[in-house]
Amino acid sequence: MERVTISMSDEFADELATFMETHNYANRSEAIRDLARQGLKQARLHDAVSGACVAALSYVYNHHARDLSKRLTDAYHAHHDLQVATTHVHLDHDSCLEVALLRGQVAAVREFANAVIAERGVTHGQVSLVPVRIETGSHAHGRRHPHVHTHPSG
Repeated sequence: MERVTISMSDEFADELATFMETHNYANRSEAIRDLARQGLKQARLHDAVSGACVAALSYVYNHHARDLSKRLTDAYHAHHDLQVATTHVHLDHDSCLEVALLRGQVAAVREFANAVIAERGVTHGQVSLVPVRIETGSHAHGRRHPHVHTHPSG
C-alpha cells in the first residue's frame, strides 16, 4: 500500500472530523479513501460520453411559470425511453419538486437532464448518474409469463 501525506487547513480538518464522526469512520485514512473513491467515480462519470447509466434527476420549479408544465411534459414524451418513474411533490403554493428516475446511455441522460434543469422556471436542479451495465434477457417470473426486459447491474 502506498502512503500519501497531505496538508489541510484547520477548518478543513475540523470539517473532516465532523464528517468522520457523523459517518462513524474509525480514522482519517478510511474517510479520505472513501471520499477520494467517490470523487474519482464522479469525475469518471462526468467525463464519460458512452456507456449505460441510471440516474436520479431532481429539480424544483415554479408551476406558475408560463407553459413550463407543457414544456416538461413534451420533453418527457420526446425522451420516454429514458424515463423509469417520476415523483411529484407540492412544496408550497408556487413550487413543486420532481424526482425522475432515468435509465439509458450517459450522453442521452445527461443531455436530457441538462435540458430540464435549464428550462425557464426551474429554480434548482441536480442529476446523479450511476454507471451500470444494462442486460436484456428473457426469463420467467414464477411459473408463467416469460418476457423480455432489461436489468441494470452495477
